[in-house]
Amino acid sequence: MPFRKPDDEGARPTDVTETLVARGTAGAVAIAWDADQAVTVLYSANYRSLVRLAALLVRDVATAEEVVQDAFIAMHGGWRRLRDPEKALSYLRQSVVNRARSVLRHRAVVEKYAPKGLPDAHSAEHGAIVELERTAVIEALAKLPTRQREALVLRYYADFSEAEIAHAMGISRGAVKSHTARGMSALRNVLEQLS
Repeated sequence: MPFRKPDDEGARPTDVTETLVARGTAGAVAIAWDADQAVTVLYSANYRSLVRLAALLVRDVATAEEVVQDAFIAMHGGWRRLRDPEKALSYLRQSVVNRARSVLRHRAVVEKYAPKGLPDAHSAEHGAIVELERTAVIEALAKLPTRQREALVLRYYADFSEAEIAHAMGISRGAVKSHTARGMSALRNVLEQLS
């Protein structure tokens, strides 16, 4: 029910829920305003401190500003439902903390389910160079004697041990070492001629 302050003859009637205690530099002063005016005063007096509070929680100033602005918007929309306007600042602080918690929970979920990055891919130029080198090596291998080519392919492409190469080629391990060493020397000479 509308009321008038006894000492304010002729003052406009206000609803009890529209009374706000705004903190000024001189202390608490009772102000009878509507939601727009009350939230504007709260905003002017407390915006920076609430952003600092939110920034400490979310570790990001831009997100902190959004959190505080959302809290003020909610305060404005629910001003008439506020039971004790003197506790508006406490309500705002709690709203900022709750919204900051929501932001942090959302970040945690996003980080947990973020898609894994693809492995670094080589450039097209790198692929072309590798292909040229591979082609040059294949051409050079084709020019080697059969036993040297077999020993090199089994050793460096099939990754066989000396014993496995000896068994596959039907020769001794010493012969494998000899064919591999001669093959590497011959391959080096052929590659130098191709370049």
